[in-house]
Amino acid sequence: MKVKKAVIPAAGFGTRMLPAAKAVPKEMICIAGRPAIHYIVKEAVDSGIEDILIITSRGKTAIEDYFDYSPELESRLEMSGKTDLLNEVHEIAEMANITFIRQKELKGLGHAVMHAKSFTGDEPFAVLLGDDIMRSDVPVTKQLIENAEKYECSCVGVKCVDSSDISKYSSLAVEPITDKLFDVKKLIEKPTPDKVLSNYAILGRYVLTGDIYSFLENAEPGFGGEIQLTDALNALCNKERMLALEFEGERFDSGNICGYMEASIQLALANPEVSEWLKNYMKGLTL
Repeated sequence: MKVKKAVIPAAGFGTRMLPAAKAVPKEMICIAGRPAIHYIVKEAVDSGIEDILIITSRGKTAIEDYFDYSPELESRLEMSGKTDLLNEVHEIAEMANITFIRQKELKGLGHAVMHAKSFTGDEPFAVLLGDDIMRSDVPVTKQLIENAEKYECSCVGVKCVDSSDISKYSSLAVEPITDKLFDVKKLIEKPTPDKVLSNYAILGRYVLTGDIYSFLENAEPGFGGEIQLTDALNALCNKERMLALEFEGERFDSGNICGYMEASIQLALANPEVSEWLKNYMKGLTL
């Protein structure tokens, strides 16, 4: 079992980032000098992924333009002698083999992932949600791939979240294999307090076998009237083994203003070009 393909669902309305997301795809809103989706694609590439499918929707052609060549811009940069910028812009277009497909109706994450079937076929594949920016020494997706390939099964990335927040996520019933790796026994999407299975929640990263499609194709609308990936995962884990890895690293939910600000500050502090300036600027603030 080798994981060489990734799917990035990027078709949502971005309601938590309105009004900016009305005109700019939320995935293209800049975080420390780069659009959010740049970090997602880079994580996939750094994890050994060779082919990426980005699922978009109407009004999101800016994502396609970002990962394409820009002959006019590149020519102007070359004539101006701005070789560093020229190289950076050119490298973005060559990060990976990227394919795009539109989700014409937004019926949930599970519905979006179904659009990837012709791209992945029967092969295992990673799913990286565009809202979740990860910072880690070893890419989070790579951590999942290593365990999925070792045990030859699906593996989802989890963290413990506060009891007050678990209703915003999926909740998992798990049995420990090691202190960070678990067998998944059951999942539920956005549970009410009486149905919480544990405080372990999936946070935006998955490695799935091709068997997931048979469950997605037969899935009924779930929470919010949408086709939920979590419901298909729950059916899948009843038929075959599924792992949950409490991954190493920090996760930032860039799909809301607070998480966006956290990601912007933390990634800027990690950037040697601006970190000292930002530290000095923050020290001088009067709060």
